[in-house]
Amino acid sequence: MEFIRNLPFIGIFLCMSTGVINSVLDGKWAKKVSFTVITANLFMSILVLYYVWQTKQSYIYVMGHHPAPWGNEIRFGILEGAFATFFCLIMLLSVLGGVKRLEEDISEKRSNLYYVLVNLLMAAILALTYTNDLFTAYVFVEIMTIGACGIIVIRGEGRSLLASVKYMIMSLLGSGLILIGLTLIYDLTGHLLMSNIQEAAQQLVKSGQYQVPFTSAIALISVGLAMKSALFPFHSWLPDAYTYATSASSAILSSLVSKAYIFLLIKIYYRVIGLSIIFQNKILNILFLFGIAGMIFGSLSAIRQDDLKKMIAYSSVAQIGYIYMGIGLGTTAGMLAAVFHIMSHAASKSMMFLSASGLSQVSGRSCNYRKLIGAAHRNRIAGFAFLVGAFSMVGIPMTAGYISKVYFAQAAIQAPYQFKMIITVITLGISTILNAVYFIRALIVIYQPLKGQKQGADGRRDFRMAVALWALVVTNLFLGMHSDAVVDLLRAGLRMFC
Repeated sequence: MEFIRNLPFIGIFLCMSTGVINSVLDGKWAKKVSFTVITANLFMSILVLYYVWQTKQSYIYVMGHHPAPWGNEIRFGILEGAFATFFCLIMLLSVLGGVKRLEEDISEKRSNLYYVLVNLLMAAILALTYTNDLFTAYVFVEIMTIGACGIIVIRGEGRSLLASVKYMIMSLLGSGLILIGLTLIYDLTGHLLMSNIQEAAQQLVKSGQYQVPFTSAIALISVGLAMKSALFPFHSWLPDAYTYATSASSAILSSLVSKAYIFLLIKIYYRVIGLSIIFQNKILNILFLFGIAGMIFGSLSAIRQDDLKKMIAYSSVAQIGYIYMGIGLGTTAGMLAAVFHIMSHAASKSMMFLSASGLSQVSGRSCNYRKLIGAAHRNRIAGFAFLVGAFSMVGIPMTAGYISKVYFAQAAIQAPYQFKMIITVITLGISTILNAVYFIRALIVIYQPLKGQKQGADGRRDFRMAVALWALVVTNLFLGMHSDAVVDLLRAGLRMFC
């Protein structure tokens, strides 16, 4: 069993080294190697999760067996194991479901480079999940920035080029703020390991020294990661990036990249700053207000769209607002709701972007509503997956999104400030109504029958997409119908996360 403690490092190293290997392989072999590595990481993450669940304690793996400040640490517990498993599963299904469209959108000469980027992103996601060192986290934040920009621009079209430039500008601004914040924290505490920083931070708070620079560091890191995860009003890069990237890239960006940044932020709040300090900090109130604004603005923008992928993209702005609203409540219940919604949204959005690709395939490769009339009859699997995803986003019972909204409502009732409770409950109601407006409109369009069309004629052409969509549907419904077990797992993970 001791060998299992090496698996988080092995998984990260395997993804990084595979990225190098894929650069000299052709596209077909690079694809096989990437799928093998992601699948191997999925199984290793399951073993890690099982191990920590059985032992009920977290573990620290010291890379190189040298203690701080010379060595580097990986720390893993229940929450890290659960999210590593979930992230690997969504990555595998996102790439699997988008393979056919990927082969159409990207030239064969560049296809191996796409899998290089996928492996770098997988390594970065796992590293941000497991790392116990702030500087290592920053390094992999930058690796993920490069990888995310690459999977947008690799399509090579004008709009994807512009989208990648927007993404890079906003992401580099966020990176700059994060780096300044980390520099301030290192200057104030003299540490980079998260557990050591927390001890020093508690001493600073007790002594009352350097409160302004310490608060500024927290604010800079929070805003930097908010920009990278597309929290309103820092979301300007998101619609184009999600819309004009190939379907696998859209699924990865919406379900994994933005969520990994939020997971890192939660880790910093728990393990670097400390809950007792962060819950008393006014920065959470700002995140709360931005989250509330994002829930409304994202939904209103989605209503105005005539392109299905852009509508789904703006819906992501609203759903990211939900997560930050939960964090901004400043309670353990709010954090739990936010963490569950990370999973809920990831399972739903990857499914929706892949199903949108399937619907467009049988509609002249267009996502415009006028071309999508009756598309769910021409591709029944994609139509059903979109239906389940839409129900989840609206909050229909038995879906993951319904459970998210229940936990957000419960967290709002337990909020220590009445104004947060009132604002949260009202906004949840308004956002749900707005979600229903644009998703019902989309469902009416894709299920509207056209005279003379062949029912289901083109729905079975892409077997790999069908497998991915069915797996995502099952994942979403599992989160919705067996939420108690998942929430108990996440609650135990959060207790161990400190």
